[in-house]
Amino acid sequence: MTGEAWQITLGELDEKMGVKILEQSVERVVATMPVEGNRQSFGLLHGGASLAVGEAVGSWAAVIHASTLGKTAVGVDVSATHHKSARSGTITITATPIHLGRTLTTHEVLLTNDDGGRLCTLRITNLLLEKK
Repeated sequence: MTGEAWQITLGELDEKMGVKILEQSVERVVATMPVEGNRQSFGLLHGGASLAVGEAVGSWAAVIHASTLGKTAVGVDVSATHHKSARSGTITITATPIHLGRTLTTHEVLLTNDDGGRLCTLRITNLLLEKK
């Protein structure tokens, strides 16, 4: 059974973090988030905020793919490497597929700063499940 692609709905944490959706498709999900309001005590973008937004965007990408198969997706693994810090501005979060299967998806999620510099790279794997 194939279905219409699911449309992203922000959750409570996404709203509190100031996430905005710019683009959503099976091929690519793009969002932004301000650094302000998402900093740790040393004035840098919080690593946990990077992981939270990266996991959200990667999961949304997986659910969009799953929805076209009449399924849904749940995260089973996420890992991240922090490359650089940010103190201000807006970060852009871009999820692109590495593997789009009928059982598993894997996405690379890049977090970049205003200049396009890579702040963080995530890899997320989601399990595709039949909808209940």
